[in-house]
Amino acid sequence: MSSLFDVDICLLFLSVTRLRLRARAFCNNRCVAPDDVTAPEDKPQQQDNMTNSAESSSNMEDFFQTVGEVRSLIENLSSQAEEVESRQATILSFSNQDKGNKNELELLNNETRKTANLVRAKLKSMRENWPPDENSANASVIHRIQRNQHSHLTRWFAEVMRGHHEAQMSFRETCKAKIQRQLEIMDKVTTDEELEEMLQRDNLTIFISDNNSDCRITSQAVTEIERRHRDIISLECGVKELHEIFQDTALLLETQGELINNIEKNVTSAAEYVVDSKEETNKAVSFKKNRYKIASLPRFLKPFKKDNSI
Repeated sequence: MSSLFDVDICLLFLSVTRLRLRARAFCNNRCVAPDDVTAPEDKPQQQDNMTNSAESSSNMEDFFQTVGEVRSLIENLSSQAEEVESRQATILSFSNQDKGNKNELELLNNETRKTANLVRAKLKSMRENWPPDENSANASVIHRIQRNQHSHLTRWFAEVMRGHHEAQMSFRETCKAKIQRQLEIMDKVTTDEELEEMLQRDNLTIFISDNNSDCRITSQAVTEIERRHRDIISLECGVKELHEIFQDTALLLETQGELINNIEKNVTSAAEYVVDSKEETNKAVSFKKNRYKIASLPRFLKPFKKDNSI
């Protein structure tokens, strides 16, 4: 909720900044009264302020464009993760696996990893582009809003990745349980450590035959074991990469630390800033509507004005 509030605040802030720039440009071209004339030595400073405001507005527009891109990518990642989980459930439901389903699952896993890596890269880029003073206690409202948006996206990304990683681990454990079941059918009881060692081998048939010379090994059991073993092997590489991404994301969250716990404070500060900006903008709009303000005549000149009108 606070993140959406941040977006509204920043959009309002951008509108305020544009209006302030227009008002200042108007002041440069119109002289309202002698007292309002800008001294020549103040003009460079005024131009610098306008330039800084324009750059700030442009930077915020670029920032929120990136935020939108990252949001879209995380939404796609979430959909891809759900589709992967659905495909895995289908594969686990049938003993005779369709090769098309396995190929589609592999493609989905590849796309999911690509999307996750892209999100991670964009989040890192957003953090690297923060101004040098972003960690200071007196960081500007814009910087705090940027950090809040970044922390929200990072936590959302971490949540999606955590769910996807857990689904992958669940798929692996289910495959392992099916292998264990088939081994029990063949009268071979293994510990979890022995089974893990077995899964690290490239050729399970050799392992089974070496240790089950007196057992009646059914062709169906061996086929099921080999099939689930291939599922686990194909999963392993992807899981390692996802684990690295997940750790990297967790590190990003850890470095944000206190900021995540103070989002409400930052949003409140931003809201106060926007209220002040709105008041200034209202003055600028009012000034723009009344282009030519003529100073009232001094009292001693008013009789002459009446005579001239006659």
